[in-house]
Amino acid sequence: MAAPMSTNSLMAKQNVLAESSEENKEAEGKKKKAKKNREQAWAKEGPRDPFEMLDSLPEEKQQEIQKALHLFSLGQGLPKNLQEARRHTYRFWDTQPVPKIDEKVTSCGPIESEWPKVREESYSLPQGFVWDTLNLTNQDQLRELTDFLNENYMEEEVEDNRPRPHYSPQFLLWALCPPGWQSCWHCGVRVDSNQKLVGFISAIPATIKTFDIELKMVEANFLCVHKKLRSKRLAPVLIKELTRRVHQLGISQAVYSTSAVLPKPIASCRYWHRSLNTRKLIELNFSSLTRNMTLQRALKLNRLPEITKTTGLRPMTSQDVPVVHDLLKEHFKVFSLSTVLTLEDVEHWLLPQDGVIDTYVVESIDETVTDMVSFYTLYSMAQDHQVHKVLKAAYVVYCITKATPLLQLMEDVLVICKAKGFDVFSALDIMNNKAFLEPLKFRMGDVHMQYYLYNWRCPDITSNKVGFLLK
Repeated sequence: MAAPMSTNSLMAKQNVLAESSEENKEAEGKKKKAKKNREQAWAKEGPRDPFEMLDSLPEEKQQEIQKALHLFSLGQGLPKNLQEARRHTYRFWDTQPVPKIDEKVTSCGPIESEWPKVREESYSLPQGFVWDTLNLTNQDQLRELTDFLNENYMEEEVEDNRPRPHYSPQFLLWALCPPGWQSCWHCGVRVDSNQKLVGFISAIPATIKTFDIELKMVEANFLCVHKKLRSKRLAPVLIKELTRRVHQLGISQAVYSTSAVLPKPIASCRYWHRSLNTRKLIELNFSSLTRNMTLQRALKLNRLPEITKTTGLRPMTSQDVPVVHDLLKEHFKVFSLSTVLTLEDVEHWLLPQDGVIDTYVVESIDETVTDMVSFYTLYSMAQDHQVHKVLKAAYVVYCITKATPLLQLMEDVLVICKAKGFDVFSALDIMNNKAFLEPLKFRMGDVHMQYYLYNWRCPDITSNKVGFLLK
């Protein structure tokens, strides 16, 4: 830009103001030429790497910008309850085949039964970004995705040094590569200039039963945008692109979950937590002492037996897959929302993998498997804590009891988890879980989980009629 006129010129003498107009025109022409040259030089450079631009600022300024962008994005789009949701304008979801937030649904069926021709080209991204399909069989790309999710997969800022979820490559392979998985459903966004991963969304194949109707659909998960780009509205574009890729394989429905209230939850569930390492959870601000509760009383309250009580309780093996499959098929019959698993699915999702999934069965004297319980492992990393670095949590997946009392089997699982170094055992109040939550001293958490269906409407479902856990 040309420099502003000096204020001293307003007090100059008349003879100075009368200088040759030709000289003034010549000077002005030079300034315009210099400005044009600068603009052309900038144009030749092309769009700058957004991370390079941000990283060139002082660290303090970077933190201010990132915090402002994050708060802006949270304030724009994540209602946490139905009251907030009714006041919210859903710019993206109002364009999608999902029920309105207050819509009363009394029957099951597709929202859009006929789809227009699926577009061949990917959706447009902001300038400087490109699409990518991640290859999770490549160890470098698997590690890259692991690091990206661990650094960015949070809906809210973690305060007070509370632990942040930390996925392992083995866990992501388990979660993202079940039988029938498609590489094209591992959808990423990169910075064009340096190929840095800044966005991701995934889907896996699933057969879901709503009431008495079975549907081939996908389970969508791990929607994540780099924390420096939360205001770029990449999330809607990621969802649209994944939808396009799913449609290309002839599937038009999806199931997903989130703690945010979107249009429109088919079920709302709540997390409960059972303390296994009470002192550590308090020191990490994961839990707190209630009024009139001392640490010693809390330790005594959460004390567990030293040994298990159930005879025949053992880890599941590959030979148990058929009978566990039969137990699950019978178990799912009573729920309004459930999954349909093949033998291969049971083998993938439930056979024990160290640090990923544990399943225990109860074998009777006549060598018949009568009961089963499974839970997956999720680590979290403490933020700048001087003592504790890692929190180890177990999340119950299925619990089926036919011969063993439910409370006894679940208490035995708590004993096993404590012996294996878990700090907390968590459960949603779905399936039959409510029957053991309060008796086994689980405490109600502050996180709700909403279940959703895409392009499928069905009546509301109570949490105890939800028959599977979305990981």
